[in-house]
Order: sequence, then structure tokens, then C-alpha cells
Amino acid sequence: MPNILVVGAASGIGEEFVRAFIKKPGYHIIAVDKNFPQSSISPHAMVETYLEAIDSKVEGVLYLHAIDITNEIDIVTLSNLCSEPLDVIIHSAGVRGLEPNFHITQSSDVAKAETKNVTTAQTMRSTFEVNTVGSFLLLQATVPKLRLGGPAKVIIMGSRMGSIGHNTTGGGYAYRASKAALNAIVKSFAIDVPEAIFTIVHPGRVESGLVSVKEDGAISAGESVSDMMKFIDGMGKEHSGRFFDRFGVVVPW
Repeated sequence: MPNILVVGAASGIGEEFVRAFIKKPGYHIIAVDKNFPQSSISPHAMVETYLEAIDSKVEGVLYLHAIDITNEIDIVTLSNLCSEPLDVIIHSAGVRGLEPNFHITQSSDVAKAETKNVTTAQTMRSTFEVNTVGSFLLLQATVPKLRLGGPAKVIIMGSRMGSIGHNTTGGGYAYRASKAALNAIVKSFAIDVPEAIFTIVHPGRVESGLVSVKEDGAISAGESVSDMMKFIDGMGKEHSGRFFDRFGVVVPW
């Protein structure tokens, strides 16, 4: 039975990955998100509520847990939850790094909330705390749980905004820097754990909770995940330590 861990599963891309994996008979999925209810609700009721919300039926086994990747106690809990070797890790949790004082009502407002003149130290720190530090803690705790003979696949949602070579418009200081740093972390894991596949994937400009409005040209999370699933299914060792878009086209560092 393949064991799948999906991080950031309460909405958007993570939710769509859960929807895709639960349709596969025999799959064992651990779905975690800081926005899931705490343990006061029964596990069965929690799963039933989630399945109703995403309008899906489960063909395999699904477990939901409230986990905040920036909380080191939660990270230990997550490590303990992964009692069986993991075949796939999907990490889609993240924040956009916009200045919270900006009232964003249309897509053109997004760039204004991340310029050099408005970005604060606190926004830089809080963005790195989730996108970079939290991601490192997650990998540090779960990589020892991988089924290395597979090889296991670790898929990290990156962003073209984290590509230094692709940066032609400037701005986006907190988000760009946090994602570029995450690229470096994933590359090091690929070198240090050559038995597994570590890949950064840019999912496209996706409608998600990272910003409060639909950005120009954004696609649905479902469309993005459908494309990524095709790429992930065919992923091999040659893809490890590299950066791709959702179709498998290389993105420059």
C-alpha cells in the first residue's frame, strides 16, 4: 500500500492532491494542515466532514491531522504519525509574503503590497519562517521516514518567483527570497539523500488562498494538480535536485 503525505491539505493545491490520491484504491494518505480542527473532533467525523467539503469519496485510507510546520512540537508529532515508510511527500504549504496593511481588492494591488518601499523586516521574517524554515523542519523530520528502495518522491511546491534567472520584473522581496532559499535547501537534500527523488515544481499561477483576489491568468488548483500528477507519475532519478514547471519543463535557478 503506497503511503502518501500531503502537507497544506486544507485548501488549494494540497486539497486537490488529496482529491487525486484518494481516488487510487489501496493508497494510504496522511493529510496535514495547520487549519484542520484540533483533536476535539473525532478522527472519523473530521474525515467525513473533509470528504463532504471536497465532494469526494475515498478509495484508500485517509487520515487528517492539524499540523503547523513552524511549530517544532507539531513537527515531532508529524514524524511520529508517519509510522510506515513514505512513498511520496507533497509539500504545498506556504505564504505569499504580502504586507498585511495593504487592502487588496484587485489583481493590480498585489504588486503594490510587495515593493521595496513597503516590505518590512517583520514580513520578511514571517515569510521565511513558513516558506523556508518550516519547510526545512518538515523535510528534516520526514526524510528519515522515506521508503528509500522505491525510490520515494519528495515534491516541493516552488515558484517561478523564486528563480533568480527568471526575475525580470523586480519586487516580491519576501516571497522571492524565501522561495529561492527553499530551492537551495531542496537541492542540498537531493545531494545528501541520493536514494530519494527531491523535486521543486512550479505549479503555475494558481487561484489559491495565498492572495485574496484572482490574479490575471490564474488557473484552477485542479487543473494545475492534474498536470503535475502526470509529471510526478513519470518522475525518475534524473529529475532529483532540479526545478521544473508543472509540465516537466526545466525552470532556471
